[in-house]
Amino acid sequence: MSTLVQPRRIPLVAWLLAVGAATVLLLTTALANPAAAHGSTVDPASRNYGCWARWGADFQNPAMATEDPMCWQAWQYNSSAMWNWNGLYREGVAGNHQAAIPDGQLCSAGRTGDGRYNSLDAVGAWKTTNVANSFRVKLWDQASHGADYIRVYVTKQGFDALTKPLAWGDLELVGQIGNTPASQWPTKESQGVSIQIPANAPGRTGRHIVYTIWQASHSDQSYYLCSDVNFGGTTTPPPTTPPPTTPPPTTPPPTTPPASAGCSAVYKPVGQWSGGFQGEVEVTAGSGAIRGWTVTWRWAGGQQIISSWSATVTTSGSTVTARNANYNGTLAAGGKASFGFTGSGAASTPTLSCTATA
Repeated sequence: MSTLVQPRRIPLVAWLLAVGAATVLLLTTALANPAAAHGSTVDPASRNYGCWARWGADFQNPAMATEDPMCWQAWQYNSSAMWNWNGLYREGVAGNHQAAIPDGQLCSAGRTGDGRYNSLDAVGAWKTTNVANSFRVKLWDQASHGADYIRVYVTKQGFDALTKPLAWGDLELVGQIGNTPASQWPTKESQGVSIQIPANAPGRTGRHIVYTIWQASHSDQSYYLCSDVNFGGTTTPPPTTPPPTTPPPTTPPPTTPPASAGCSAVYKPVGQWSGGFQGEVEVTAGSGAIRGWTVTWRWAGGQQIISSWSATVTTSGSTVTARNANYNGTLAAGGKASFGFTGSGAASTPTLSCTATA
């Protein structure tokens, strides 16, 4: 695993202040420019979207250092790369991608965003998604920009993603689509739309990098997205338990009723600023295991959700509904999950209601 030139560890208080400042900046930009929301490849996930999806709700967990070391390094270097997973783009490239982005800087789009994405160029064992040689890349367009074109590249067989920085000469075009307005993107998301680009990379085995260029139909914005994949990889099945050599003892009927599924939710204020705020909700399963949860509340002062993470959040008038993401809905009895959001308006503490799916 390579080491970044400028990794830095930030004390918790200073880190939280930095996150708050970054959130204020993002909110200010979004209010000044309604088209400031963007997108990324989500399957196979881009490096920073994957780090955000896996750890955004638990980014201070020290287990990340051993379980997901490349993401740990990226979070330590600059957490904004993950919180701003949908903004990895350059403007004014005019289609001359290779001239704008030097070799070795493809995953950071030539160190765009004042260098916040530099960690994504680091060489090492990034988490991979298992894919077949014929696969699809799902791109999520939060702002419904649409595309002038989307091109999907894969590293050539023999490329060693564990030791070599990515260069243009390492890539081969394996799929593309042309001009496609957002109205023609087939899947409507809670925010924006998504589309899948078919790709075919015969002869690939093992670890590779999928490199996606999305030329958005909005100004001249070009997105450059690295996803790590494993061709031919399979998920290890759970071990088979051998049959018992003696019959198990007879279990008497329970003397108490089985635990009922349920959940509770607690709101925690994280920060506030003029015209906006950030909040977090912690969900706790009841006395029985659950397979999913839904949290609802009503705003009393006209507040609006600006962005959210680790849950699918929708609004209808003053009512907000948050449903678990696909990775944090299953909880053991007493297990916990959390999600967060930023909002506009005056900060307040809503009354939450939690419903569980058994």
